[in-house]
Amino acid sequence: MSKKNNKVLGDGGERLAKAYFVSKGYRILNANYKTDIGEIDLVVTNETDLIFVEVKTRSGLGYGYPAEAVTFAKQKKISQVASQYIKRFGLYDVPVRFDVVEVFAQSGEINHIEDAFNSYLKYS
Repeated sequence: MSKKNNKVLGDGGERLAKAYFVSKGYRILNANYKTDIGEIDLVVTNETDLIFVEVKTRSGLGYGYPAEAVTFAKQKKISQVASQYIKRFGLYDVPVRFDVVEVFAQSGEINHIEDAFNSYLKYS
């Protein structure tokens, strides 16, 4: 699959993930939050937790389940960007969670994995 097709697939998955979170009562704070380190697909809240979400979309399982692509290196990068987000907005006393959303493009199925990984960083 070309980079352009991957981008289209990924953008579609992120749209489905946003709609999913809104339907579940979450509030979208940011989409595609970028810093010099990297990007977080979605930043959402359920009014108690600050949730950093990595969205992985697949058209099939030829490369494994989408969440398997959230490697330790990717988790580390997401954690570092989350740290920058928390510092920028002064959200030091808010509970933080890292979720992964798997989007299966052919069926439109969404698998929301809460607390998919823990960050090694301290946010205070």
